[in-house]
Amino acid sequence: MTPSRQPSEQTDPTPTHATTHATTPARVAFVGSGPGDPGLMTLRGRDLLAAADVVVLDRIARDDVVLEHTRPDVEIIDAGHGEQGQELTHAVRAKLVVKAAKSVGPSGLVVRLMDGDPATFNGLVEEVRACRKAGVTFDVVPGVSALTAGPTYAGVPLTSKSTGAVHVVGVERTGVDWSAYAADTDTLVLLGGTDGIRSALSALRAAGRPSDSLVVLTARGTTVRQSSVATTLGEADGVFGGKEPLEVSLAVVSPNVALRDEFSWFESKPLFGWKVLVPRTQAQAGSMVERLAGYGATADVVPTISVEPPRTPQQMEKAVKGLVTGRYEWVGFTSVNAVRAVRERFEEFGLDARAFAGLKVAAVGGVTAAALREWGINPDLVPAGEQSAAGLLESWPEFDEVLDPINRVLLPRADIATETLVAGLRDMGWEVDDVTAYRTVRAAPPAAHIRDAIKGGDYDAVLFTSSSTVRNLVGIAGKPHAATVVACIGPATAKTAQEHGLRVDVLAPEASAISLVDALAGHGVGLAVAAAEAGQPVQRPSDKRPASRRRAR
Repeated sequence: MTPSRQPSEQTDPTPTHATTHATTPARVAFVGSGPGDPGLMTLRGRDLLAAADVVVLDRIARDDVVLEHTRPDVEIIDAGHGEQGQELTHAVRAKLVVKAAKSVGPSGLVVRLMDGDPATFNGLVEEVRACRKAGVTFDVVPGVSALTAGPTYAGVPLTSKSTGAVHVVGVERTGVDWSAYAADTDTLVLLGGTDGIRSALSALRAAGRPSDSLVVLTARGTTVRQSSVATTLGEADGVFGGKEPLEVSLAVVSPNVALRDEFSWFESKPLFGWKVLVPRTQAQAGSMVERLAGYGATADVVPTISVEPPRTPQQMEKAVKGLVTGRYEWVGFTSVNAVRAVRERFEEFGLDARAFAGLKVAAVGGVTAAALREWGINPDLVPAGEQSAAGLLESWPEFDEVLDPINRVLLPRADIATETLVAGLRDMGWEVDDVTAYRTVRAAPPAAHIRDAIKGGDYDAVLFTSSSTVRNLVGIAGKPHAATVVACIGPATAKTAQEHGLRVDVLAPEASAISLVDALAGHGVGLAVAAAEAGQPVQRPSDKRPASRRRAR
């Protein structure tokens, strides 16, 4: 018989002391987004954006910066303006940040994205105090401030042998003693809105700063839409009241403005301010867009084709089976799309790059070769000269009954591929299986404002990377304006452009997207040199249209 337990031995699920469950509280990271150039955001800031559950935007922080680095499910809160469009106070923004931190729960992360640097004219103190009062932990990630980046991008060093102190004034402040900044040997940086900067410059002059003090006024600083005007303190008011007044957000009063001609590096880029049309899919255009941005241009990507699977997949299935079983001596890839199509079919069958063992692989050019190497395949043949079907054919060896055990070549290509390569290989003794790996379908027309911009000459240049992009762009959007610079990736594309009545201005020396952008930049340098030799200001191609045809950018 089991003895009964004594009261002292009874079990009780309720502990005698309170149990605490350790959790990681939500936290807020105050992150500087930089002054405008997306490349100036810090790596730490990007890492935090990628991990954020909620992003609270500043007044002018750009959505594109957020969306490029955040998860698709991130919640975005606008702390810049209220429902009626009114600008929110620092106190209201602080409440939004605390509310967001409490809503994400334990271990959540709220990124408070601030323009420039969080600690510079951003109300960081108020928001940090609100977090501390609410028991919310926080980090601060400094950013590149407009007060240093703005002058640098405008071509004005803050200090030199000619300058003494550097002063920074937010023009929204009241009761500023402007006489403290009257010395012409000092650099004064003014940050704020257009009206505030205009009033500050007038007050500075009235306080004794000489009228001939050099000034640079900048709008949209550090972006490819930046515009800077060098003037003097006495003449600055005329810039604000001109025919095309600047929306100024930065002014630098300094003797160092005199160094601008030799120090300028940003606004003197070969394609600075150019608006370039890239008729390509978003997936293909990334490297071109980045290269264009490096030269100072903006790019609009307009897909002209859609890549789709073949209508009947049996032909590709048979080709893959033949590739694995040793039916072919060579496989020739004439585009990145062909590599992608074959790779996708391999993955469907559970195959990988090892199936190419013993095969010889040809690539039409460097970009296609790079796609193959990314897959783990090092091509045996890449034409050294023209990177096209004709160039590939010129480099291809003839069939040799002694050296080549198999006489068959597989060409996985688009449904609209030309017969040049197939006919040439057959003339050289090869048997060719020309297989449709993918179809190219004309894309839907772009939005009406894009079509109007193309035909009206709003674009400074258009980059054609194939004959199909020429045909399809003209088909879905119309012919580019005569003032637009036309750049083509190779002779075949240039010929198609000319057949459609376009004047070809630029031809890439190599058949690659990067080479095409570089060639356009070289053309831009040539235009600038010609303008300088003629004693004329540098103009973008879109500026050369008749005034009646110009549209506001």
